Amino acid sequence: MFSIIIPTFNNLVYLKVCIDSLKKNSVFNHQIIPHVNVGDDGTEEYLKSEEIDYTITKYNSGICKGMNLASKKANFDYILYAHDDFYFCPGWDKAMSEEINRIGHNKFYISGIMMNNGPLKYDCGNNLNDFDEQKLLKNYKNINHFDFQGSTWAPHLIHKELWNEVGGFSEEYYPGTGSDPDLNMKLWKLGVRIFKGLNDCKVYHFGSIVSRKYKNHPTIQTESGSKGGKIFLLKWGITFKFFKKYYLQSDTEYKGELSDPKRNSQYYLELIICKLNYIYLKIFNSKLYK
Repeated sequence: MFSIIIPTFNNLVYLKVCIDSLKKNSVFNHQIIPHVNVGDDGTEEYLKSEEIDYTITKYNSGICKGMNLASKKANFDYILYAHDDFYFCPGWDKAMSEEINRIGHNKFYISGIMMNNGPLKYDCGNNLNDFDEQKLLKNYKNINHFDFQGSTWAPHLIHKELWNEVGGFSEEYYPGTGSDPDLNMKLWKLGVRIFKGLNDCKVYHFGSIVSRKYKNHPTIQTESGSKGGKIFLLKWGITFKFFKKYYLQSDTEYKGELSDPKRNSQYYLELIICKLNYIYLKIFNSKLYK
């Protein structure tokens, strides 16, 4: 049904939980394709023993390159991007499949909704040591948001043709920060106007496990701080915040396909601020994006 791509970086214990949740909580049979960064913690051996497709780089290639490499192995028409510290709740894929059928075409970007470290604040543990799986399974249906405009970025699902047409994730955002809104902007430029988050597609997110583990590491980079936002501004002429507010209308209740932004006085005021920041970056940080 879906080709599920999971970039992972020496995070085997969480990856196992993620894959196990996919196997036991999915309605359909999916292709699972982790991209292994480094993998000297036994990840590669585990995937071989489970006969799971994967790609690998013996260095931290980041999310973007990892996704792009793994996507070349995708056998299904739909590509789903997931974090290795997700736990997929039952019925997540049924919700996405039903949404695809409702839309009736392939020009869309749909995402699930994250619990714990995301819009749905529900605590079943911040790590595997205190994770209460039974509490989650008993209550996840009762913890609800609404279908919303925009995206929580992951898990997200798009058609493989769209993914290939825009060239997947843009690798200049290494190790990954900023690549999600950049992908949305590339899809917007292609005429995609359905950006929808699904309340019924729930994943429990432990929350940046790898980033926390390597925070302030002298040689290993897992976050780029504000760099991603600067690259986005230099590339598109507007900020993340402006794009999410005026184009994606993020976090508002979903009411159908999006249209072009309403250009009122507030829009132009914030656009001018974007352009001033753009000029400043163009002069002093031009090497960030070429």
